[in-house]
Amino acid sequence: MIHVTGLSKTFADGFEALVDIDLTIQRGEIFALLGPNGAGKTTLISVICGLVNASRGRVLVDGHDNVRDYRTARSMIGLVPQELTSEAFTTVWDTVSFSRGLFGKPKDPAHIEKVLRSLTLWEKRHNRLLELSGGMKRRVLIAKALSHEPQVLFLDEPTAGVDVELRREMWQVVRGLRDQGVTIILTTHYIEEAEEMADRIGVIRRGEIVLVENTHALMRKLGSKELTLHLHEPLETVPESLAGHGLALADDGHALVYSYDTARQEEGSTISGLLADIEAVGLRVKDLHTRQSSLEDIFVSLVQERH
Repeated sequence: MIHVTGLSKTFADGFEALVDIDLTIQRGEIFALLGPNGAGKTTLISVICGLVNASRGRVLVDGHDNVRDYRTARSMIGLVPQELTSEAFTTVWDTVSFSRGLFGKPKDPAHIEKVLRSLTLWEKRHNRLLELSGGMKRRVLIAKALSHEPQVLFLDEPTAGVDVELRREMWQVVRGLRDQGVTIILTTHYIEEAEEMADRIGVIRRGEIVLVENTHALMRKLGSKELTLHLHEPLETVPESLAGHGLALADDGHALVYSYDTARQEEGSTISGLLADIEAVGLRVKDLHTRQSSLEDIFVSLVQERH
């Protein structure tokens, strides 16, 4: 649905915001773009949406060049910006309807009603924007972006400043849009948001895409697991016969920590083998628990590796 090739953006002061980006986003997927502040997320979105001119490279939206065939390309895109800028004295109905008209679409009250109902805004349709909460104003931004029936929706920090309950409700809205065939690209600082929602994840740092991966494949490939075994009696050192398992002492010798991943398990260092060796040594385990690395752990490690 989106095909970016050789995209670069250098500003007048010489700052390189984007460096030779190649990126393909599939039709009907939720794609999360992660990166630290200043990494280039918003600049990349702005170039794709036609708000910022690229220095080099090309962007195709469903095969339409966003420069040469900009009217068609941009009409296929809806953008929900970070900022809560809005016409304070305009009603919800009027501002969403006006956004549809900006794209040359004929009036369609039934579509506007459908959008407002899907975002739980129908009861607020006659309210002026200044009367709405921050969460409701953000929903209005989404409604405006959907007013002209786009096939691609960009969400730039869609749940920033939104409470946890409302954030989860908005996740449901986004999933519903994806189920209707809308391609969704979101940037977020909430790592759990990407882990929960995204089909694929891209990581951008200093204007470069450093990784694009299926979310579950990324968790399997880079995620590690940790098994902690709490002992009845403390140890001063790890027994030599257990050295091959790479164990570490913790909790003043009252616990053994075993870190592993899928690859290591395949190489033969298995949990069952570890437990058998521990039993052979005569250590008594009173409790154990596991912890799996989160997407946040993976993201931090990726950014640090390329520091």
